[in-house]
Amino acid sequence: MTLRKNILITGASSGLGEGMARQFAAKGRNLALCARRTERLETLAKELRAAHPGIKVVTRTLDVTDHDRVFTVFEEFRAELGSLDRVIVNAGLGKGQPVGKGRFDANRQTLEVNFVAAAAQIEAAAGIFREQGAGHLAVVSSFSALRGFPGHLTAYAASKAGISAFVDGTRIELKRKGIAVTDVRPGYIESEMNDRIGRNPLLAKAETGARALVKAIEAEPARAYVPAWPWVPLSVVMRVVPAALLRKFA
Repeated sequence: MTLRKNILITGASSGLGEGMARQFAAKGRNLALCARRTERLETLAKELRAAHPGIKVVTRTLDVTDHDRVFTVFEEFRAELGSLDRVIVNAGLGKGQPVGKGRFDANRQTLEVNFVAAAAQIEAAAGIFREQGAGHLAVVSSFSALRGFPGHLTAYAASKAGISAFVDGTRIELKRKGIAVTDVRPGYIESEMNDRIGRNPLLAKAETGARALVKAIEAEPARAYVPAWPWVPLSVVMRVVPAALLRKFA
């Protein structure tokens, strides 16, 4: 396993991004953290520096839909840390609405953030890794990338299926350059995005989920379902589940 010392995480002010930042900080990694909510980001960075004085934590305010700024911030992070060894494209949105209910605005925003903005982050990271001749790109997709889903998940699942396909193509392209690429597909993990799920036996605790995410990312597989139980076996079942039953997951 290659040691990736300098790690960039987008969407790091809360949820899975915050959880991963805490886990990597405990492992002694330097962190480049960015998100829209500056106050929460700075509070987290201050806490991590105090708890782990041996690491460096740098931050930037970033709205990933500002594509030009994505490239600028990534380059600034590389200059500040000296290199970027791993980039985790984590910023995402779960705001979809049932199709035809007059909320195209919500579905469009979900598609733009989860696909177009994620693609911009992938482009920025891949450009840096090509120049360095090394690096690991991990993109947080979703278990829902496996199938089309109804209701609130329609646009969300489509955006994640799209970015997973983009990641697959990127992996093939960059493999000969010595750059690792991982498609990370979390199941249900406690976060602001999953608040509306409510009580669910498949919902993993936030810390458990973050620990599983970091473990999977550190292994650098082509694809990882997280946590492995029950989402690896469910990934097999989901491919053959009748469409009528998919509403239970939505």
